[in-house]
Amino acid sequence: MKTGVVNNKFLVSQIRLDGKFNLSEGLQVRKLVHKSPWGITSINEVTSDIYCPGIFQRHYVSSGIPFLGGADIQKQEINSDKFLRKATTPNWKILEIKRGWTLVTCGGTIGLTAFANNLFTKCWVSQHVMRVIPSSIKEGMLYSYLSSKYGHLLLTTNTYGSVIPTLNADNIGSLPIPLFPESFQAEVDNLIQESARLREEANEKLEEAQNKLSAFIKIKFNKVNFKTSRVNVKEVMSSLRHRIDPPALMSDGVYSMKEVNSKFTCKKICKLKTKVFRPGIFKRIYVEEGIPYIKGSEIFLADPFRRCVHLSKSRTPFVDEMTLHEGQILITCAGSVGDIKIITKDYEDNKAIGSQDIIRLESTDPLYTKEYLFTYLRQPFVYDYIQSMKYGSVIERIEPFHVESIPVVEPTEELSKEITSLIDEYMDCTYHAYTAENKAIKKVEDEIEKWNKAN
Repeated sequence: MKTGVVNNKFLVSQIRLDGKFNLSEGLQVRKLVHKSPWGITSINEVTSDIYCPGIFQRHYVSSGIPFLGGADIQKQEINSDKFLRKATTPNWKILEIKRGWTLVTCGGTIGLTAFANNLFTKCWVSQHVMRVIPSSIKEGMLYSYLSSKYGHLLLTTNTYGSVIPTLNADNIGSLPIPLFPESFQAEVDNLIQESARLREEANEKLEEAQNKLSAFIKIKFNKVNFKTSRVNVKEVMSSLRHRIDPPALMSDGVYSMKEVNSKFTCKKICKLKTKVFRPGIFKRIYVEEGIPYIKGSEIFLADPFRRCVHLSKSRTPFVDEMTLHEGQILITCAGSVGDIKIITKDYEDNKAIGSQDIIRLESTDPLYTKEYLFTYLRQPFVYDYIQSMKYGSVIERIEPFHVESIPVVEPTEELSKEITSLIDEYMDCTYHAYTAENKAIKKVEDEIEKWNKAN
């Protein structure tokens, strides 16, 4: 519980009496920001517009313009698997995004930010995301300021709404921002622009690797909502699962995997030089400073460490088993099942540990490399095959032995080397994009902290 004394003139100027607002850290940040040796202006003064689209009826289609919600803008891969069609979307122009804008979530989860690179320009973004368009400030400078811990506190202080927290354009526009010198802005902007370029390059490398493998396998995978089939009882009894429910026996992924097995030499993951495991359940002791703890939903964020929780170093079991290492393949195994991630060096730099609801896959096989397995497991038919293994009526799950049973197409040495090289470049670009962005944000935070020490 916090207590404090607030000047009545401030209460009148803000027209808010709630203690949560008047005793928030965001108001302390305002005082700190106003110590700027270069003067202060408002976000309104350095932007040409701040807006979000209005509410509209959505008609989702199987293919069209990718549509991103607020939870999607911070993902490493700009994708939500939701699509809209221009013909059935009113005022679709207002949903478009331009490169260099700062995006801020403004409904539900408040204050999450993203810098719009060229990947965003191919998508539409929902009304729960505010567009902040810079004018007299460098694009990367505005983004870094709002993404810093100080910018985040300012954004989250101005929310309103008792059920669904909300942030509007006036809230953002009225926030103070220091008049950073041009030279400082250029340093920060260069780092953010480099980070944006590297994320685009990483996406190209990943897409190229996936296309090469798809062209090699040549499986026509088409999802069909309704299907019928006959299954021999001997096939059921000899299977890993001994299940008779249709999704486990008649999915498109199961059919595609049978076709793959008939056309290629395949080996199950358990027959390769691999290790598949996941840690046990444990009691989590949360602390302010400790080991970064990454949950299953957070591993796909471009920066999972910025807002993650921390666990006690001394009171957390299985730390060695849960520590995430570069090159590990992670497979979500509870709730959202079968999503694939390969760990980059930033996880080692932060000494992060991962949730027990993530299966780890490690490979030392010279042909079935970790890079090749990562690309293979991301193939749509493999993802659908993994879905056929799920069990559980409330929270669906898979286990390590399910992953070990997945057949893997044997690649040629040339294909394995090509994909390994592309994914290595993808990992390298992803890591350097992360470090460049964090260096920019830290520059802003360090600069603001200097003013506090000087006074």
